[in-house]
Amino acid sequence: MFHKVRWQLVALLFIAGIINYLDRAALSVAAPLITQELGLDPAQLGVVFSSFFFGYALFCFVGGYAADRYGPRLVIIVAMTLWSVFCGLTATATSVAALVVLRVIFGMGEGPFNTTMAKFIGNWFPKSEQASAIGIANSGTPLGGAIAGPIVGFIALSYGWRISFIAIAAIGLLWVLFWALSSTDNPAQHGRVSEDERAEIRRGQATETAQAELPLMHYLRQPAILATALAFFGYAYILYFFLSWFPSYLTMALHLSIQKMAIVSVIPWALGFVGLASGGFVCDALGRRLGDQVAARKLVMVVCLLVAAVAVALAGIATSLEAVIALIAIAVFFMYLSGSTYWAIILGLVESGRVGGVAGFVHLIANTAGIVAPIVTGVLVEKTGSFASAFVLAGGLATVGALLVALLVRGPSSRSAAFAQASRH
Repeated sequence: MFHKVRWQLVALLFIAGIINYLDRAALSVAAPLITQELGLDPAQLGVVFSSFFFGYALFCFVGGYAADRYGPRLVIIVAMTLWSVFCGLTATATSVAALVVLRVIFGMGEGPFNTTMAKFIGNWFPKSEQASAIGIANSGTPLGGAIAGPIVGFIALSYGWRISFIAIAAIGLLWVLFWALSSTDNPAQHGRVSEDERAEIRRGQATETAQAELPLMHYLRQPAILATALAFFGYAYILYFFLSWFPSYLTMALHLSIQKMAIVSVIPWALGFVGLASGGFVCDALGRRLGDQVAARKLVMVVCLLVAAVAVALAGIATSLEAVIALIAIAVFFMYLSGSTYWAIILGLVESGRVGGVAGFVHLIANTAGIVAPIVTGVLVEKTGSFASAFVLAGGLATVGALLVALLVRGPSSRSAAFAQASRH
């Protein structure tokens, strides 16, 4: 499989995903040390966590729109350079205000990555492989979350938390060099792609022009797109609840030391890596069996998101460390098993010339959860003295999203009807 250029580029995106979450999770892992040095309370820490998403959510859409206009290769280069630089500059923060400003700009850099990656995979892969490619590319993110605890924890305890941000920023800038030398926007531009591989990709893609035929707003008003966005919000709420607060939850509620927290935090993210890496292959295999890729992606999303919702709600009321870790691991695994489906549904329902804009809109809606979840969690913990209500809220929101997808997402026939309707006007 990896002798083909398109899968080699996915491997590079996989590594980028590792760096993405290593950079992003670094603040959560170092939070106990930063809190101590800067004197932050839980509500202030929640604001710092959320500040990242003010930049991130908006630039999910900006990045997707730019990828449609300027091509995904360039957008990824600019995005990763920006986020790596501002990850490193986090080491200069000496106040809450400085942390907030740096995290907003850092988020602006990371925002375009996932949306633009989906656009890139839509250009490079036949329809029958797209969910698998998205799953592999995205599966680097939970692996980055898994290794962030040991790596950032070790560097922060050995050399100080500021050095940890500088070290991982350097890794990101090195990746940009490899990507700039190795990638192109589509297979036709790449000198190492064989004619056989180009023909294989062309045969497996829809026979449509890359020029958009329907306006962007047509897609943004569709119930299936809105339902997918709200389900993605439920997914993201669970994800960002754990990504921002899980290390602090282990130290504050379960009274683990930073050393033990760094080890225990690996478990859910390791399982999440397995779930995200395999979810796309499950979707594509089920799609071949059902003869309907969109229906397969919908089924995987709904079932997995519901299981994750139940597990995370139960984790909030569990009393033993073993039960909490087991339930969180189940929640993260099934949440990530659905991770490729949101992007894959968009690729199945949207014409190629609008994929970036629509995916960016959906990702923007999803990532408002990154603004809401850390702040709401911080307030709930401060007001109640417990994480229980925060866990239950996360499970409830994911349940609502899954049910909306079950009711409103239909197959590609709706897209064909839209094209027919547009041609009559």
